[in-house]
Amino acid sequence: MCFEKKQNSEIFIKTVSIKDAAELLEIYRYYVENTAITFEVEVPSLQEFSARIEKTLKKYPYLKAVSAKTGEILGYSYAGEFKNRAAYDWAVETSIYVRKDLRKQGIGRLLLENLEKILKKQNILNVYACIGCTEKEDEYLTNASVRFHEKMNYRTIGRFENCGYKFDRWYSMIWMEKILGEHKTPQKKILLFSELTLDN
Repeated sequence: MCFEKKQNSEIFIKTVSIKDAAELLEIYRYYVENTAITFEVEVPSLQEFSARIEKTLKKYPYLKAVSAKTGEILGYSYAGEFKNRAAYDWAVETSIYVRKDLRKQGIGRLLLENLEKILKKQNILNVYACIGCTEKEDEYLTNASVRFHEKMNYRTIGRFENCGYKFDRWYSMIWMEKILGEHKTPQKKILLFSELTLDN
């Protein structure tokens, strides 16, 4: 499925392609090198990052926010496997990264809203976010992501204390959850992202 939707006069939300890998990696690089928002400590190679995109798109949406004026990528979001067991098929983990100079402008909200709409069409029910958090905000990590997800109607369901060590500091992690649909018996099967059409 190739998704494209104009959000306003300034932003399109589109499906990522492998050709976007270098631009997306530059957005992600900042978060790896300068923050504890991701617990990854080394920037992946372009080859590895491209492979991640390719793997994701086989089953799940991988979206980008694009400037209608310049064509530049402003941020991206994607869903991934929650656990590698068939019984978990109706659950996913999500990630969102916005270009460092464009945060707090509503781009993350647009990305997550569109991601959730597609996931719902796939019959995904449980959406999870794994988020670094801290008792004392510092230059590497604030709790802005937690507050953002709360505004998007996610709730905290678990906390792991001091489980991530980065920049010679310990950080905690929480799981946040949002339910997109009704849990039924029997449950509709999961549709691959590639199987969807705009009419689904």
